[in-house]
Amino acid sequence: MRVLITGGAGFIGSHLAEAYLDRGDEVFVLDDLSTGSIENIRHLKPNPRFHYTIESVHHAPTVAELVDSCDAVVHLAAAVGVRLIVESPVRTIETNVHGTEVVLAQANKKKKKVLIASTSEVYGLSEQVPFREDGNLVLGPTSKGRWSYACSKAIDEFLALAYWRERKLPTVIVRLFNTVGPRQTGQYGMVVPTFAKQALTGRPITIYGDGQQSRCFCHVADVVGAIIGLMDHSRAVGEVFNIGSDEEVTIRGLADRVKALAGSDSEIVAIPYEQAYGEGFEDMPRRVPDLAKVGGLIGYRPTRTLDQILQSVIEFFRDAP
Repeated sequence: MRVLITGGAGFIGSHLAEAYLDRGDEVFVLDDLSTGSIENIRHLKPNPRFHYTIESVHHAPTVAELVDSCDAVVHLAAAVGVRLIVESPVRTIETNVHGTEVVLAQANKKKKKVLIASTSEVYGLSEQVPFREDGNLVLGPTSKGRWSYACSKAIDEFLALAYWRERKLPTVIVRLFNTVGPRQTGQYGMVVPTFAKQALTGRPITIYGDGQQSRCFCHVADVVGAIIGLMDHSRAVGEVFNIGSDEEVTIRGLADRVKALAGSDSEIVAIPYEQAYGEGFEDMPRRVPDLAKVGGLIGYRPTRTLDQILQSVIEFFRDAP
């Protein structure tokens, strides 16, 4: 198969490119390197089945040319990280909504299958835990920029499903829960690489709020396997799937585990949300996926424990130059 990965120089995109190449496919990557990095894909460049283009997903002529060259598209290009979302809401909304518009419009011309990467953020403040794909989405007020990302990704989902229902473009939507692993950066607020680097350098490990908010962390290799499995399955078309882990941990508990696994003497310090992200920031108390739907279709279950995941990230930063 010839597959186009938008945002393919990013953390998840680079691992997905690797996986497709490993099974013999040809991979085309499109990335403007705004949050991705050429270092993530440098090791893939010698492979004759790997091609990359440095350009924005907003550039319709480039997207059209690449879509024509491929059999399927995995659209990962998006604004990422809580810090970027809070500090650059215009960029967040435009990147997410317009980028998806361009990809769907170009793919529709040749009816190329498209997977749209959405996010667990769309569940917002819902208390229906674990989150099911057919559950209600509960977002905060528009006066709080925190919700602009979730809303923009929900629009992406509506648009992708509309293209399927109205124009018969085969689309698949995945809601990615917290995904971690080697090559992820803490630059945009990702918690596991941030904790790992703080622990390894002896700096304070900083948690926000009281640290009792909980999350589920999944290794990128499991996420990538699920994406490929859904792209290969005809009955995934027109559907929405959670992908992640359902092993829940509080952020305070996560900090304790990273500290222990890293053999660190770092102090764990709580910082008020207002100090980190500004006045009026809202966070979700729990974020846990129901994995029955994706498990039922492709047999998906995460294969790595939280400690194994954390150890892989710690070792990556410990070995980094």
